[in-house]
Amino acid sequence: MTSLAFDTLRYSKRLKEVGVPEPQADVQAELLAEALAERLASKEDLAKLNADLTQNVAIVEANLKRDIKELEVKAETRLKEVEANLKRDIKELDAKIEATKAELKRDIEATKADLKRDIEATKADLKRDIEATKAELKRDIEATKAELKLEIAKVETKIEATKVETIKWTAGMFAAQTALILGAMFAMMKGSQPPVPKYQTPPAQEMRIPAAPTPPAPSK
Repeated sequence: MTSLAFDTLRYSKRLKEVGVPEPQADVQAELLAEALAERLASKEDLAKLNADLTQNVAIVEANLKRDIKELEVKAETRLKEVEANLKRDIKELDAKIEATKAELKRDIEATKADLKRDIEATKADLKRDIEATKAELKRDIEATKAELKLEIAKVETKIEATKVETIKWTAGMFAAQTALILGAMFAMMKGSQPPVPKYQTPPAQEMRIPAAPTPPAPSK
């Protein structure tokens, strides 16, 4: 590696100008020249370093491209796997949905059949209950009609009895009134006749007016 030019004399002179002893200034100049020679690179070294860096960058770029391609392949493969899994899951879900729909349809049909049977049974029970109620009502109506007929017959009998008693009472009253009228007429006729000769006659019987019959008490 070629060393870079370093002016040790000038550097030593400057040190001396600021008060550094000459021996010390010369030593410092030499040491600094050696350090710079070890640490500073030449143009050839920089060119080589640049070439190395360019090569390394190319290698890294190639590796990156390869890694990116591998990642793209892996990502594409993984994406295809995910897509396949999704399609499989969707297909399984569709199958489950169809199975659930079929099961629900069967349950609905079974429920409808059960409801239909229950409705028919309820209708039959209601029909029997209605017929039984009608028969019972008919029996009750017939019994009520019979009781009403019996009560009507009793009322008619009582009415007939009351009519007979009323007729008897009316006839008695008529007879009493007739007797009273006839008695009054006889009395008036007797008072208007001339006196008759006195002769011995048997005592006349007293005519009694029959008492008016008591009206019958109303039946309860």
